Amino acid sequence: MNSEEREDLKRKILEGIEQVKKDIVDLKELTKPIKPENSLGRISRMDAINNKSINDEAYRLAKAKLTRMEHALTKIEDPKFGNCVVCKNPINPKRLMLMPESTKCIRCASRF
Repeated sequence: MNSEEREDLKRKILEGIEQVKKDIVDLKELTKPIKPENSLGRISRMDAINNKSINDEAYRLAKAKLTRMEHALTKIEDPKFGNCVVCKNPINPKRLMLMPESTKCIRCASRF
């Protein structure tokens, strides 16, 4: 990975971090507990509880992604950054631009 590609990727990671932080704020609002005193019908309440469960998982995944992206940002200057942690071959630059937090090439990611 040359220095220009590294800078493009760094910019992409920083943009991604900002977006994920915004998503986390939005999801945190959606994961607030559903109060039993809310006047919802039985089906509406079940639907609200189901939606909350989905948003809880999305919130958890967003926080995990933020952690991985921040880790990638700290490692981007490492000469080994962009190499698969399993097979040590370079990760496709297109994969890194799409998912900068990737630590495995497509082949190894599909196997593990």
